[in-house]
Amino acid sequence: MPYTATTRQIRVTVEPIWLEEHSSLEENRFVWAYRVQIENLGGETVQLKTRHWIITDARGQVEHVRGPGVVGKQPRLAPGETFEYTSGCPLSTPSGFMGGTYRMVTADGETFDIDVPTFSLDSPHQRVVVN
Repeated sequence: MPYTATTRQIRVTVEPIWLEEHSSLEENRFVWAYRVQIENLGGETVQLKTRHWIITDARGQVEHVRGPGVVGKQPRLAPGETFEYTSGCPLSTPSGFMGGTYRMVTADGETFDIDVPTFSLDSPHQRVVVN
C-alpha cells in the first residue's frame, strides 16, 4: 500500500516491501525495502540536499538517521520531473514505522523541508494480542 505526502507542490510517495528472504525470526532480524517516488508538481526547480528519517520499532525505540541526499545522490528536479529510488530498513522487531523529511533547496538558495509520509513496516510475524 503506498503512502503519500505533499509539501510545497513536491509529492513523496513511499511503498514498503517486506523482504522475507533477508529476514530471520530466530535472529530477530526483520527487513523491508521501500520504494520512494519524489515528484515536482510545482513551477520551480528544487534539489534534495539531506534526509532525516525517524524509525520506530515495535518496542517504541526511536532511531534518527540523517545524512546527505538519498542513495548517494542529491537529485535536482525541474518542474514536472520525478526521481525514484529503493532503499531498505532492518528492525529487530517484526513491525514498526518510519517517516521523516527531506531538506530541499530552490535555484535561488531558499531551503525548506518536505514531509516523507510515515509508513508502516508490517511483517507476517507480528503477534496479535486479543483481550
